[in-house]
Amino acid sequence: MPLFLRASYLAASILAGKTGGLPLVLGLTAVSGIFEGLFSRVLRRSRALFPPEVTGLVVSVVGIELIALGCPRFLGYSRAGSTVDTRCTAVGLITLISVVAPTIWSRGKLRFYPVLLGLCAGYVSAISFGLMTLSQFNQLLNVPVFSLPHRVSGGVAFSLALLGPFLIASLSSVLKSVGDLTLCQKINDSHWKRTDMKSVSGGVLAGSFGTALAGLIGGVGQSTFSSNVGLSIATGATSRGVALPTGSLIIALAFLPKLAVGFAGMPQPVMGAVLIYVACFMIVGGLQVITSRMLDARKTFVVGLSLVFGLSVEIVPELYRQVPPLIRPLFASALSLSTVLVILLNLLFRIGVARRRSLELVPGPHNLDTISRFMEEQGGAWGMRREVVSRATHALHELMTIIQCLQPSPSSVIVQAEFDEFLLKIDVDYDGEALHLSDALPPTETLASESAIRLLSGYMIRQYADVVKVAGQGGHCHVSLHFEH
Repeated sequence: MPLFLRASYLAASILAGKTGGLPLVLGLTAVSGIFEGLFSRVLRRSRALFPPEVTGLVVSVVGIELIALGCPRFLGYSRAGSTVDTRCTAVGLITLISVVAPTIWSRGKLRFYPVLLGLCAGYVSAISFGLMTLSQFNQLLNVPVFSLPHRVSGGVAFSLALLGPFLIASLSSVLKSVGDLTLCQKINDSHWKRTDMKSVSGGVLAGSFGTALAGLIGGVGQSTFSSNVGLSIATGATSRGVALPTGSLIIALAFLPKLAVGFAGMPQPVMGAVLIYVACFMIVGGLQVITSRMLDARKTFVVGLSLVFGLSVEIVPELYRQVPPLIRPLFASALSLSTVLVILLNLLFRIGVARRRSLELVPGPHNLDTISRFMEEQGGAWGMRREVVSRATHALHELMTIIQCLQPSPSSVIVQAEFDEFLLKIDVDYDGEALHLSDALPPTETLASESAIRLLSGYMIRQYADVVKVAGQGGHCHVSLHFEH
């Protein structure tokens, strides 16, 4: 069974196979693809479902799941009660060193081919240690060079009772794609701020065509292969110019069975070493996405609870053996359970989080502490980037410095902060003289004067905020600060 099927469609496919055979698997797979395509059309309006802590967790869990696939193969550990095969371990170490070394130390073109170098070293070492036998080579020689693919017989079937498990599997596949595509966006943009849902929507739609077509022509459910994302992070090669020939090679495998058998016969420790290699980048990359935003107690529980119960599937799988068959796909893997949990908990813990908060300040020497606490609390609750919170904190402090210098000084200042994913808006209101915020630095020789301090603070406010608006009328002043997020 292909590795990419394990996380998303395996449990549902096994259930359908036992119930109605391969035709039922194919029919429900095609329906799942259609569901993914329809869901992709509403993804742009579902941004609230996919904040960085959700997408980052999905990516990290995918990497963690690769541990269960890679480590046993790396060590030659085939089943419970078996011993570690030292020959497999030696081959795995040679392969792992061969992929890690060029990634770390190479400054030339070798850095783009770590897996190819690792595969070459792995196959050679596997032959040297006797892990590849003569019968395997004979099998390769007996396969024709060219052959037309053919569809399995039996047609397609459908069962309404098993639609639920496949829709759960399809949703897990979509969320995995969202996480993978988010990480792809991050590694291609050094100034990445948030998930581009338009790009993700297109990627999920493309994947839905693959799944629907696979069900119709006799294939299994498709999903993005997260290991390739990890490889892109490792090599820095993310161009479409790489994807096109790679896709062409995969298509060629359907017509060149000798080449396909060569890849299918990859020694287990070689495969394990490559999986461990990419798992490192997936786990750390997901954590980087999670920590790109501030996390308060609510978001900590969203990530923590989802991760704890998701990993329990891998650590103590017998916990969920008695669950009803219809929801068993939900507990089939750490990925499926953690992704569903993280979305539900994210929506649940959003209850009670106001999108607009107010703060009353009294001009004085202790405003910085009050402003810092307020912005830290709201930054965590709203999941803001720390850089934006820092700029807003400094801008507010500079603004209070100017207001404190007014004669007479206002008795109180009302601060209202409002946030959405794209903008932090802070409105400041007080009764008193309207402000003038300078666009230029004051002359150096005047910096010791109070007027120069006000000019300097005004200049700094304009540097911190992306948009500054000041309006004064009837002894009342309103200052609006916008910070792009």
